[in-house]
Amino acid sequence: MRLSREKVLHLSHRIIEALDDQELATWLIDKNSLRAEIANVMLDELSVEEEVDQEVRRMLHSYKRKIIEGSREWDVMYQKLYEEQMKKRGRIG
Repeated sequence: MRLSREKVLHLSHRIIEALDDQELATWLIDKNSLRAEIANVMLDELSVEEEVDQEVRRMLHSYKRKIIEGSREWDVMYQKLYEEQMKKRGRIG
């Protein structure tokens, strides 16, 4: 799922609001700095996911035997390759 920068910023505000409303956190830094850091982490992670998605698609398109996108075989191969690439980047265990 692709999210715009504005949506990510909105989500970072909502996260802080939810934690604040439910009194689930004590703030050691100002909330604006924390919102910015949350947004940066989310944007970085989304960027990695987008890179991996593009890489996996290139890999699947490079196969000698064409795999039809949207087929069960495509979905299985995509998921397998996606997980392998995310593991290589240390994003999943």
